[in-house]
Amino acid sequence: MSRLAVVAMGLIAVVLYGPIRGFSADPVPAQRLLLLYQQPDGHPVSTHEYLAGLRILNRLLSGQPGIEVRMVAADEPWAEGPELLDGADGAVLFLTAGAHWISNDPARLAAFQRLAERKGCLSCLHWGMGTKSAEPVTAFASLFGACHGGPDRKYQVLETRLAPATADHPVTRGIEPIQVHDEFYYALKTVPASKVTPLMQALIDDEPQMVAWGWNRPDGGRSFGFSGLHFHRHWERPEYRRLVTQGVLWSLHREIPADGVNVDLEAELLKLPPQLPAASQQK
Repeated sequence: MSRLAVVAMGLIAVVLYGPIRGFSADPVPAQRLLLLYQQPDGHPVSTHEYLAGLRILNRLLSGQPGIEVRMVAADEPWAEGPELLDGADGAVLFLTAGAHWISNDPARLAAFQRLAERKGCLSCLHWGMGTKSAEPVTAFASLFGACHGGPDRKYQVLETRLAPATADHPVTRGIEPIQVHDEFYYALKTVPASKVTPLMQALIDDEPQMVAWGWNRPDGGRSFGFSGLHFHRHWERPEYRRLVTQGVLWSLHREIPADGVNVDLEAELLKLPPQLPAASQQK
């Protein structure tokens, strides 16, 4: 039989019976990431701007190959939430009292636990790691590594030095110390402290306090959190954009370049859209 005939028979076999075992006709599926936000929660305009902030993160992550990013409004009752989480490889929380919100619905908590069991990415920003009551703290920390929760939770708005806590972690690559005026949650309640890696520290009351962390979970997944970003204007800081982008990518088990991820964006994208004033609400 001629070589041409052999090739022709092989092509016919592929058409009739599918690809030869050991080869895939489909590319590696993209990692599916949910960016979960809520409507304004009563804080003053330019603070707790969940939607506007995640639009920036969406732009930064959408430029990464192999990631399918979806922004999702997660206001209550969020009945479709468990199904969306079951189809995802990771979730980023930037919303109101995220720790309380997760435990507020048993089906939602169970879906987050299933996502963790699948080694999914779990990341949280600012009030997305919070709860006023103490009850949700344990469940949230067991997923994300740390929680800003309970009546004894600590937070301050201050001018301070924000700096990497370690120089050899992928999330802090390309990030230099900066002076910043922000609200930070600190003295966070964590899983055993030896398990959580401090990534960024803020000087608060003359003590370096962990305000960002990474956690290699026992299930094989990764969690990341950053307690800053009270003010929307800090998305203009490349250090903030790089920290959050690299934290999420690391949680997705992605490689981080030695000099850090490119987080350049047009200035117009970083501005807060005009909106009506909102009443102040205390945490």
